[in-house]
Amino acid sequence: MANLEDIVKQIEGLTVLEVSELVKALEEKFGVSAAVPMAVAAAPAAGGDAAPAEEKDSYTIIMAGAGEQKINVIKAIREIKPDLGLKEAKDLTEALPATIAENVKPAEAEEMKKKLEEAGATVELK
Repeated sequence: MANLEDIVKQIEGLTVLEVSELVKALEEKFGVSAAVPMAVAAAPAAGGDAAPAEEKDSYTIIMAGAGEQKINVIKAIREIKPDLGLKEAKDLTEALPATIAENVKPAEAEEMKKKLEEAGATVELK
């Protein structure tokens, strides 16, 4: 049990980029995926209309493409996540798709998406 506590303390000291690299290394080493399985949407009943989609209370912002103006995208990422350094923000623009933020309120998620898209990035909200 003490070993687990030591590992957790070491992980706490890592940057977001280093944690991401650690996850990738563990996935490759053990042949597993850390991704959360997506729920399959049920098809509407025959002859009926699909129910309106419920408003989500939180979103994950995923950058699918950085576009041609990567410098502007890096600046936008640093505005959204001021805790990231220049290198970490640059690495996010190169390791696509990249999760920019998780569990974000709808209004804040739309604002982040707008900033990134204005900078030239392709963004998805999930």
